[in-house]
This record gives sequence, C-alpha cells and structure tokens, in this order.
Amino acid sequence: MSISLESTLVGVAGEYLVAGELSLRGHIASITLRNSRGIDIIASNRDATKSVSIQVKTNSNGKPVWLLNKKAETLHSDSHFYVFVALSKIGERPGYYVVPSKDVASFAAKKHQEWLSCKKRDGSERKDTSMRKFIDDAGKYLERWDLISL
Repeated sequence: MSISLESTLVGVAGEYLVAGELSLRGHIASITLRNSRGIDIIASNRDATKSVSIQVKTNSNGKPVWLLNKKAETLHSDSHFYVFVALSKIGERPGYYVVPSKDVASFAAKKHQEWLSCKKRDGSERKDTSMRKFIDDAGKYLERWDLISL
C-alpha cells in the first residue's frame, strides 16, 4: 500500500525527512528556497569546513525507481548528491538512497540511450524525451550516508 498524497506534498515530506536524517547524523542541514534550481538542501559539518548540495527526489510507492529530467545528465559535481526517498506506509521508515550526482548522471545517460536504441513493440523507433529514470534494484546506494562524508 502506498501513501496517497499529492506530489508536491510528497516532495516536501522527502526534503524534511532528509534534513532530519542529516541532523540526526550530526550535520547542519538547511532546506533551500523553492527558487534554488537543482538544490533542495545545503548540508555542512558542524564547523562549516565542508559542505555539499543535495537534490531530493521522493516517491510514495516504496519502490527504488524515481523520475528525473534531462538535466540530471549534466548537473553534477563532486559536492552534489541526490538522496532518493522511497516512502511506503505512514509509520514505516522510508528507504534513503544516497547517490553521488556523477553516478546519477552516468546512469541516467546510459539507460536513456539503451531505451532509445530499443524499438517500440510495433517495431517503430522511439522518440527522444526529456524524461529519465534512476533505479537501484540492487540496493547499492541504500542508506549510503557515508558517501556524503561531511
């Protein structure tokens, strides 16, 4: 059973959940204003000698699959991370998938090219789209807060 909320509220919930997790782990986490494109949270260590930016993507079906846009292929740096949140049921701990942005960019570009190279069921060519996906079926990034290393 998935949580049924409108997508804006799911996204906001994910941002606050990630900020809370970072705080519990001893980091300073600030949610950005809505006009901070591509950055939902700025996090730093306690003495502010290291900081990272974080993009949060949240789903409410509990599955390790999230939709992205084409910018995910080019918006990356060593200090930028994605935290993908998988909500399932109220009262259950969400799944947190912590992924360096370079890994997301590489995955999104590779999988999109694979998708484009496959023909549709009727044999016709696929048309390019701005939609991308990130999938972590193997759980490689599940609870990998250590990757942020603040």
